[in-house]
Amino acid sequence: MRIIVPMAGMGKRMRPHTLTTPKPLVPVAGKAIVQHLVEDITRMCNQKVDEIAYVVGQFGKEAEDNLIAIAESLGAKGSIHYQDEPLGTAHAILCASSALTGPVVIAFADTLFSADFSMDPDCDGVIWVKKIDDPRQFGVVKTEADNTITDFVEKPQTFVSDLAIIGIYYIKDGDNLKSELQYLIDNNIREKGEYQLTNALENMKLKGMKLKAGTVDEWLDCGNKDATVYTNKRVLEIKHTNNHIAATASINNSVVIAPCFIGENVVIENSVVGPHVSIGDNTNIQNSVIKNSIIRNGCLLQDATMDNSLVGNHVTYKHKLNDLSLGDYSTTA
Repeated sequence: MRIIVPMAGMGKRMRPHTLTTPKPLVPVAGKAIVQHLVEDITRMCNQKVDEIAYVVGQFGKEAEDNLIAIAESLGAKGSIHYQDEPLGTAHAILCASSALTGPVVIAFADTLFSADFSMDPDCDGVIWVKKIDDPRQFGVVKTEADNTITDFVEKPQTFVSDLAIIGIYYIKDGDNLKSELQYLIDNNIREKGEYQLTNALENMKLKGMKLKAGTVDEWLDCGNKDATVYTNKRVLEIKHTNNHIAATASINNSVVIAPCFIGENVVIENSVVGPHVSIGDNTNIQNSVIKNSIIRNGCLLQDATMDNSLVGNHVTYKHKLNDLSLGDYSTTA
């Protein structure tokens, strides 16, 4: 089993945070988004994961080393592949063509999920979906009563289905998908200006391959600041029902309301933190009230009142203001 993680997007909706950190490496509940993703998939696979292939842009060596380390922590080989132009989902996956062989899971890195799913051995692929109110910005599927997929439609502007594709796919034979992706590129078959994975899956279906829709209990998006803060909240509720406080953290005259994640060498003094707060390593919080927020590494927060906030690395903040989105190395006075 291999996992391919396309993650080369620029993350414009998450700026300023993605100016210094690739979006899939932004932490929620103490771990990078992509780490939660591959850990959850690896745990639910009934096969050994041999390789995790990341399709990236120009992230830099430190980010690439972090991705390799995540794969190795799960007993898999990590490999890095590059997508230099944003030419669509089909093109992104084909950039990791060496990993497109045998059974493969494709998981786009701005998606987390809560589910208890399995890979159906009696079909050629599973595409996980979630019923949503407004599917116009997503690819959707139409299904028969047994969940066999009959149609793929990319971002329909008139209603055809409310089963949105969440960005996680299982393909029994990656070589079949590789052939269909290459066919799109070779024949310049685009939709809305890009090479779309749904077109390749449609071709597989037309050739008699059986693709089924799987469902998830919860679909967590990390596309912008508010969505990422909400995802942090839900992951804390799901994975850390009690507080996770590092042994090196110092909590003085303060209250930490569960669930929270408190990293290494954090100092909290005369403050109330939580619920639903994640604090990165080496951050110092004084005389503050923080809830429902992500505070990253090496920050100093004094006299702060924060809610629904995402604060980057090495921020110095000495104000009282709610609902923030501060990038790395910001300083306020």
